[in-house]
Amino acid sequence: MAVQRRYLSLAAAGLTTAMTLSLSACGGSADGGDVTLKLVAADYGDTEANSSQHYWDKLVKDFEKQNPNIKVEVSVYSWKDVDKKVEDMVKSGKAPDMAQIGAYADYAAAGKLYSADQLLSIPVHADFVPALAEAGEYQRIQYGMPFGASTRRLFYNKKLFAEAGIANPPQTWADIAADAAKLKAKGVKMPYALPLGPEETQAETLMWMLSGGGSYTDSIGKYTIDSPQNVKTFEWLKKDLVGPGLTGTDPAKLNRQDAFNAFAAGDVGMLNGHPTLMKQAEAKGIDYGTVELPGPSGKAKATMGVADWMTAFKQNGHRDQVGKFLDFVYNEKNVMDFSGEYGLLPVTTSGSQAMLANSKYAKLHSFLGQLAQAEFYPANKTSWPMVSKTVKAKMGTAVGANGNPAGVLSDIQNAANEADNAGQ
Repeated sequence: MAVQRRYLSLAAAGLTTAMTLSLSACGGSADGGDVTLKLVAADYGDTEANSSQHYWDKLVKDFEKQNPNIKVEVSVYSWKDVDKKVEDMVKSGKAPDMAQIGAYADYAAAGKLYSADQLLSIPVHADFVPALAEAGEYQRIQYGMPFGASTRRLFYNKKLFAEAGIANPPQTWADIAADAAKLKAKGVKMPYALPLGPEETQAETLMWMLSGGGSYTDSIGKYTIDSPQNVKTFEWLKKDLVGPGLTGTDPAKLNRQDAFNAFAAGDVGMLNGHPTLMKQAEAKGIDYGTVELPGPSGKAKATMGVADWMTAFKQNGHRDQVGKFLDFVYNEKNVMDFSGEYGLLPVTTSGSQAMLANSKYAKLHSFLGQLAQAEFYPANKTSWPMVSKTVKAKMGTAVGANGNPAGVLSDIQNAANEADNAGQ
């Protein structure tokens, strides 16, 4: 059930890029004049002190020292606002030169973006982790350049497990249910936190789909939301986890960040999480462990990967200068600085190798080891934003007391097919 996988050697990637660049060579500015580039970026920090604005300010200062004719203005917005901000700028005819956002397919389909091989030097373009490079493709051309990446693992509270007499973390769905029952008997508020609230339902949904052998799409990109595997997965959640009260709260009302906060407060036994949760849990003194996502009869065949995207708009015509800046953005030092600061995975092969070789990042190694085989949202489909919104609105109800997993999945499938056929 590969969704967005690529098994393409870096040499092949470099050859393709070289052929493209030979036809559209990137060079210096034709007029040699000063250019000011505008970048809109998302904020990965959770306080003003660690706002992404600080990262960009330092990077831009270093870049401008080396390139005095190119100025870069960076505006940082919260993840809640950044996609809409860029959408409004584009609609008003004032597209930024670059935008670091959550999706790219709509802009690529409208012909508004430069492709990666029109911008980046051959070594930089070939250095992207292959699975991430393919996840950034629209109609087999890469327009989305991965910027931040993460994978998912199951987190568990070691203290709560010990108090409940649980010796080992769960390996199967049956283990999850049995362990959650023991945690509940010990008075744990949320034995298994299942955040299917509106914040990030599409992520938790995909993790469970993959865990059950399904996904949002098949290997050729066709939506398979109501597949037998997915129906079976959510029927199990409803009957074996939510029904017996092992989630401790209504999943439809639990948001991802609230679940993370509860884990950091010591009120959650288990949940699916990404690397950011490690720092949050450690700050509150939680002794935790992580394992690969369990499946029906053993570990899941795949985990979810998430990438955010750097895009470059054609409107202002600054291709050469944007390419020079992005080459700088993606050098190993800058990639590592960003990944280290925000607990994310490097999006380049060189960065990944550097992280694996550094014991400072030992806790990220298990997440990084999953990246090459991770499966991603179908972000290359222009219908995905609408499908994601539909999942957020409906999926939580599927596992409730009066839920109907097959019916909800069928409704979402029908909406997805309609959007796909309309070319949305």
